[in-house]
Amino acid sequence: MLYIFFMSRAFFVGIAVLAAACGNKSSTPESLCVAQVPPPAACATECDPSPGAATTCPTGFHCSTAGKCDTLCTPSGNECGDGNSCTSDGLCVSNGTGSGSGSGDDGPDANCPNVQFTATKVIPSIQLLIDRSGSMRQDFNNNEPPVGDTKYAVVQSALVGPAGVVTQLAPQVYFGASMFPSNACPKILELDRSLNNASSITSFLAANPPAASNSSDIQSTPTPPAIDAVVADFHDNPAPQGSPPVIVLATDGAPNTCTNNRTDTKALSVAATKRAFAAGIKLYILAVGSIADVADHLQEMANAGLGITPGAGVTNAKVFLGTSPADLSAAFQEIIRGVVSCDLTLNGTVEDDAVSSGVVTLNGTTLTYQTDWTLDTNGTVSVIHLVGTACTTLKNAANPTVDAVFPCGGGVILF
Repeated sequence: MLYIFFMSRAFFVGIAVLAAACGNKSSTPESLCVAQVPPPAACATECDPSPGAATTCPTGFHCSTAGKCDTLCTPSGNECGDGNSCTSDGLCVSNGTGSGSGSGDDGPDANCPNVQFTATKVIPSIQLLIDRSGSMRQDFNNNEPPVGDTKYAVVQSALVGPAGVVTQLAPQVYFGASMFPSNACPKILELDRSLNNASSITSFLAANPPAASNSSDIQSTPTPPAIDAVVADFHDNPAPQGSPPVIVLATDGAPNTCTNNRTDTKALSVAATKRAFAAGIKLYILAVGSIADVADHLQEMANAGLGITPGAGVTNAKVFLGTSPADLSAAFQEIIRGVVSCDLTLNGTVEDDAVSSGVVTLNGTTLTYQTDWTLDTNGTVSVIHLVGTACTTLKNAANPTVDAVFPCGGGVILF
């Protein structure tokens, strides 16, 4: 998940980064609504976090992006650290003063004040495009069991079961679902995208399983029009601003038309995928079951979904395979968690000679430079990359806190 940082007087509950041009004695204070037990009564007060909205929070509190009143400090406390003061709405701001000498890392000074950044999560918009053709009634050995693990049932479990990826990530992703074909091929069934959508997707999948084998219009796999339909839906119902749109296509067979005609349908599917990418929508394909006879087609689809043109020295996109219940579940997890980024973008730059002296913490734990995090600069923007275990921790935490402090002795942050 990508985090965009911008200067704002309002503090957004979630991930906060404190970038200090010099001095390393201050860090972003923890919310008193979290630190105090019991929390102040005002923490339960609902409010409108929209920019410019009238505040309903009492004195000493501000409205967080969660829609609840919050505070970081008290006027008589020292929660903000040296050189900072607490505002009337419970925010920490630099007062341009400090007890340090102003040289090196001994402490902050008026010429090098702390600058606080706030962050909001960039939440991806993922439309699950699920094949409900007749072959999805089969198991992974291509038999149609009277009961048991059909491919469709395994897809349901991988998505919305107790350990399903939608179940786990519903608060962090705008999830929607589409299935093809409907009972009027080539139309598709659609469920709108939203946060915390696991229960709706569970009901949607349960209510629309593959039809019985004597239902002729659901035996097909009309992939090209299904992709086009999801792209059209993203056009008509755009993802929220800053939310990257993604299609995850799960299918168990080669594409065809509603009349089971397979002429040119592979090329048409690739073309539809390229149209999706041209519209700014990435597409990941997951093969459900063993479909080795279309391996080349799957690779074309995977490349087209990420805008990759094959050639010498070009790395192909990954084709995700679910040839068993365990593999399919792991593939869904890898695709969707892979969309969640571990990049933290600052709207300023840190000079190269100051990077290695930075101190970055995740949930209070100090991370190791080049092992847990790196930083690069592109123009006027610096990006912190959490890697390895730190990235995994960030993705799995519901409300992670990242602090970053850079000394001014070796560099400066520009805005």
